[in-house]
Amino acid sequence: MNPDRMQGRDMTAVSAVSGWLYGFGLRFNKRSRHDDSLACANIVYAPDEQIQGVLYELASGAEIIKLDPYEGAPRRYSREVFSVQTKAGAKAAWVYVANPAVLDSQILPARWYIEHLLAGRQYLSEEYWQAIDSTVCQAGSVKWS
Repeated sequence: MNPDRMQGRDMTAVSAVSGWLYGFGLRFNKRSRHDDSLACANIVYAPDEQIQGVLYELASGAEIIKLDPYEGAPRRYSREVFSVQTKAGAKAAWVYVANPAVLDSQILPARWYIEHLLAGRQYLSEEYWQAIDSTVCQAGSVKWS
């Protein structure tokens, strides 16, 4: 959700808006491709929950391919099309979902990783931002890009 990180990954976005998925929840249960002891974000089916985030409109359909290596797609995440809700209505959008082989509910994210999600504050409700900010994290993990 960090706009600076997206720009640093050479993504050409035309716009960014708040987006949400009903019936899904945010979990930190995907093993990092850099360190199996660290958790990364994932979405899971959760009928009573809602995920909030940033929906980037990319300059072209080919732009998403630039993001795949950073996300570890297609091995660690699969890239799937979801109907993401926005203030302007539903939009078909790519969403990364962790592959079952890399799930681990016993690990925690690093605080610096959580900060990347928190950088999208302008796109999140205050309540959702606070929930992410209160995520229990590992102490002393080494930062990677």
